[in-house]
Amino acid sequence: MGFKQDDVVGIAGGNTTYVMPLVLGCLLNCTPFHAISPHNDEDTIKHLFSITRPKIIFCDGNIYDRLNIISKILNAKVFTLKYHRWDLPKIEDLLEPTKSELFYTPEILKLGGDQTVAILSTSGTTGPPKAVCISNTACLFDYGFVTAQDVLLAFNTIDWAPGMFSMLFSCGHGSTRIITDKPYSPDYLLELVKKYKISILTLSPQHVSRLIKCSLVTAEKLNSIRFLSIGGGNCYVPNLLKLQALLNAGFVSYGYALTECGGVSANMGTNKPSSVGKLVPGIKLKILDEAGRSLGYGETGEILVSNGKLWNGYYANPNETKHMQDYQGWYHTGDLGYVDTDNYLYVVDRKRDVLKFHGMQYCPNEIEEVVAELPDVVEVCVFGLWNDFDGDAAAAAVVKLKSSKLSEQEVVEYVAKRLVVSHKQLHCGVFFVDELPKTGSGKILRNQARDLALGKKWQVQKNGYEKW
Repeated sequence: MGFKQDDVVGIAGGNTTYVMPLVLGCLLNCTPFHAISPHNDEDTIKHLFSITRPKIIFCDGNIYDRLNIISKILNAKVFTLKYHRWDLPKIEDLLEPTKSELFYTPEILKLGGDQTVAILSTSGTTGPPKAVCISNTACLFDYGFVTAQDVLLAFNTIDWAPGMFSMLFSCGHGSTRIITDKPYSPDYLLELVKKYKISILTLSPQHVSRLIKCSLVTAEKLNSIRFLSIGGGNCYVPNLLKLQALLNAGFVSYGYALTECGGVSANMGTNKPSSVGKLVPGIKLKILDEAGRSLGYGETGEILVSNGKLWNGYYANPNETKHMQDYQGWYHTGDLGYVDTDNYLYVVDRKRDVLKFHGMQYCPNEIEEVVAELPDVVEVCVFGLWNDFDGDAAAAAVVKLKSSKLSEQEVVEYVAKRLVVSHKQLHCGVFFVDELPKTGSGKILRNQARDLALGKKWQVQKNGYEKW
């Protein structure tokens, strides 16, 4: 098709065996691919593809209606990956043999290892998602303990870093990768582990929460897993401890990473379960206060990270790139954290999520950790409901087990016993919901969770809150 190294290939689809040859074709041709979540709505798809302006788009046929308009605006040809449509060509059409295969040679990277070969999207939890440039060097990450004998499973799609790296690890190490397009459920996971003897598993915190609360899960059923990686958000300490107890000889790995600069820290096992671990090789880190002064051990401030590598920034967005990475190469993460005297990193919360009640600051994550200790709680999101007198009074949206008889008042009282200070109480109560709104990568959207709770039970008034 004559695609060059400054063209872009768009991908908006779930897992299928045809994604790998498509990705490898892009990599060998040095044409970057922009992968976005197939769960995005029409406006988000339009926003993301209008940034990178792909010349060709591969998508699942069942989401074509959501990208039909932007594909026509861009004059981009569309091929289906699965759920094919009669009015669109499919990817298999491009896999028909030609007479040129024997003469094909891969392209040479004009910019070497610094060249952008993939484009992933930010989660969109703090505003419209941005397109993150991933260099060739960043894709050459060696997962040292993966072997050709390992069997990998990740429910993540190619648009999320764990999904992309799972594919690349499989190619680079010759391990077996299980591909499924069925949605995650604990029952289905246990079925796959038993059938294929999964040895390396990647889950999100939400997956973990549902797994450990499943009545069918036992240590024996997870016996083949030697390494379980958790990514995509904060996994509550009680869930980590229960999961590690189920793994027998295997161990849990979790840490701190950014799409922009990759892995920052990693924690192997649950020696310090509330920490995201020690820095990975090649990473530098500093903690700054609001005045930009460096802080010492145990002092909380914004986390800044440097990996010493060139980053090509957010695609076609130099202003946001400068806000993220300063002229010295430090990434301003927007996360608050601290380092202990053993050099373990702790992430407290997003800087912009910190709230005030009666002038006292509190982090929603700290209250969430306590609520998650309750056995019947599957997921929780804490947010502030602002009023002139109190400031941000805390409330919680909670997903509980369907069979649970847990009441809102019991959750409020449990937090009151565990966190005795006034500004860390659920003054605006608890709202039980069926599920929490999330991004395509599974991160909870705090503002949408608040709006969901408000729409269900509460009416905001100037000087307080009143139940409907």
